Amino acid sequence: MDIAEATAVEIIGAAAIHLMSAAAVKCGLAPDEDGVRGEDLKDLAEARKLITALAGLVTAGAPEIGDRHARPLRDGLRSLQLAFREASTFPDAPGEGPGEKWTGPVR
Repeated sequence: MDIAEATAVEIIGAAAIHLMSAAAVKCGLAPDEDGVRGEDLKDLAEARKLITALAGLVTAGAPEIGDRHARPLRDGLRSLQLAFREASTFPDAPGEGPGEKWTGPVR
C-alpha cells in the first residue's frame, strides 16, 4: 500500500489488523508451525498492551471511519478481549480487562 494514496480508513484498518494479529499470537492463538506450538508464544502481559492499544484506536477511530468499517474492528477486538479472559489463569474483574477502560466490560 502506497501511504500517499491510502485513505484514512485503509490506514486505520491496517494498523488495527496488525494489532489484532499480534494480540492473537500473544494470547496463544497462533497456529502450530515448524515445531513451535502457538500456545508457547503466549505472553499475556504483551497481549494486554496490544489489546488496550487496539481498543483505543478502534474507540477513537470509529466515529471517523463510520460504523460500516468500525463494526468488524469492534467484533475482532471483542473476540480478543474474550480470548484474553479465557487464556488468563486469574481473569480480571469485569471492566478491568485489557481495553475495557475504552469499551466497557466485555461478556
